[in-house]
Amino acid sequence: MPCLLLKNNRLVKTVQFKNPDYIGDPINAIKIYNEKEVDELIFLDISATLEQRSPPFESIKNITNECFMPVTYGGGISKIEDMRKIFHSGIEKIAINSSSISTPKFIKEAAKEFGNQSIIVSIDVKKDLFGRYGVYSHSGTKKANLDPIQHAINMEQCGAGEILLTSISHEGMMNGYDLELVHRVSESISIPLIAHGGAGSVEHFKQAVEAGASAVAAGSMVVYQGKNKGVLINFPLPDELKQFLSRAE
Repeated sequence: MPCLLLKNNRLVKTVQFKNPDYIGDPINAIKIYNEKEVDELIFLDISATLEQRSPPFESIKNITNECFMPVTYGGGISKIEDMRKIFHSGIEKIAINSSSISTPKFIKEAAKEFGNQSIIVSIDVKKDLFGRYGVYSHSGTKKANLDPIQHAINMEQCGAGEILLTSISHEGMMNGYDLELVHRVSESISIPLIAHGGAGSVEHFKQAVEAGASAVAAGSMVVYQGKNKGVLINFPLPDELKQFLSRAE
């Protein structure tokens, strides 16, 4: 599924969570993904938490009004009332990152209020020079004293219905997912895991599924084309996806 980044209501793309590059208007991208019959979309506002502001409710409503497929939204989520507004606008699922770290009980409250199936916990992970994985929040700017595997286990126990696992080091590089990370986290939880960060080909999707992912998300691969990264909203053909992913089963 495409994972699209929002900043100031504009569509952007980062590399390792840095240097957001302007891609275009999110509504135009949605129209193209509608035509390509994409199964699901993820929108993440990468500046809401950093700027300590509420989610962009008007933009979210515009997105859901245009989308023909289920949409997940994440960014700036810290209040049940804000989540209620977002769900009322037509969003199917909400992804929560920073608040899951600072206030784990918030996940319990959200799952109780809206149901486990509506709550995704987003976990951003980076490997240090010694090969140790660490969890980060606030768009990768703040390191938490957490192990990603244990954090995923705890979030499942709190009521998360899915985990969106992003490798910061691989994000935007288009050289494949962090398969070790995907495998280690997926085998430790019983809820679905969405692998994100590093997709550059359908073959990478297959590798992530073989490593244990239940679903895969892509960013650069579905907004760029070619080595020079010319902006082109795109998505693999259904037959191509079936061909590769059926081999991973």
